[in-house]
Amino acid sequence: MGYQPRIRSPKHSINEYTKPFREKRKDRKRIRRRLGRPVLEEKHAATEREISELTLKRLHTLGNQRFGSFPFSEHFNRWLSNVSAVLSEFESHPNVTADEQFLKERAQTFEVIILQLEERRKKETSVNQEITNLSYYKSRLKQINTEYATIMAAFKNRKNREIRRLYSGINRLKNEQNNVIRLKTGLFRGISRNKKELKEIEIAQELSDKQRELELVMLNFSAEQRELRDEHERRREPVLEQIKFFQKKIGDLEEDGSLEERWFACEALIDAVNTFLQRKATPPSRG
Repeated sequence: MGYQPRIRSPKHSINEYTKPFREKRKDRKRIRRRLGRPVLEEKHAATEREISELTLKRLHTLGNQRFGSFPFSEHFNRWLSNVSAVLSEFESHPNVTADEQFLKERAQTFEVIILQLEERRKKETSVNQEITNLSYYKSRLKQINTEYATIMAAFKNRKNREIRRLYSGINRLKNEQNNVIRLKTGLFRGISRNKKELKEIEIAQELSDKQRELELVMLNFSAEQRELRDEHERRREPVLEQIKFFQKKIGDLEEDGSLEERWFACEALIDAVNTFLQRKATPPSRG
C-alpha cells in the first residue's frame, strides 16, 4: 500500500476530535476482547515430560514446606489439598494414564500421612493443658523456695543468737581470767596465793568448757543446715523434673514436628511417580 497524502480539511469545516494513540490501542484491545480474540498468545500445552518434571518439582517443594507459626495443624488441610491438586493435574494429562499400582501407592501414602497429621492435631489441642500443668509446677517451685527461704532466715537468726551468747560468756571469762592474773602478780592483800591459783584454774576450766560448747554448737548448726538444704532439694527435685518435662513437651508441640512426616510422604509420592514413568516407558515383554 503506497503513501497516502494527508487531505486537508476545507476552510470553514469543523475539526473533529482525534483520540490519542494510547486510547486507540486501548480501544483495539477492548474490541478484540468483545470478539473473543485473546490479547496474549494461547497457553502452551505441557508435554508428558514437562508435566512429569513439574509434578516432581512441586512434590519436592511441598515436602520441604515449613509452617510459620503455631498451631501448625491449621495448615494441614491446605497442604493435603495442594499435594492432591499436584497429583490430580499430573493424572489428568492426556498422555498420562495412571495404572492400578500407582493409584494404590498414592492412596496408601495419603492414608498414612492423614493419620500422622491427625495425631499431630490431637497433640496440639492438648498444649493448653500442658501450659496449665507447667504453670502449676512453677508455682509449686516458687512456694517451696519461699518456704525454704523463711526456714533459713529463722535458722540463721537462731544460730546468730546462740553464737553471740556463747561469745559473750567466753569474753566474760577471759576478762575474769585477766583480772585473776593481775591479782596474782600484784601486791593485793586479803587474798591468799592458793585462792588466786584455784580461781585461775576454775576460770580456765569454765573457759575451756565454753569453747568446747561453741565448737559443738557450730558443728550442730552446720549439720542442721545441711539437713535443711538436703530436705529442700528432696522437695524441689521432683518439681524441677516435672517443669523440664512439660517445658520439653510444650517446646515439641510449638515446633513443626510434622515436617519430617510430610517430607517422607512426598518422597514416597515422588518414588511412585518415578516408578510409574519407568513402567510406562518400558514396553511389556512378549511371552
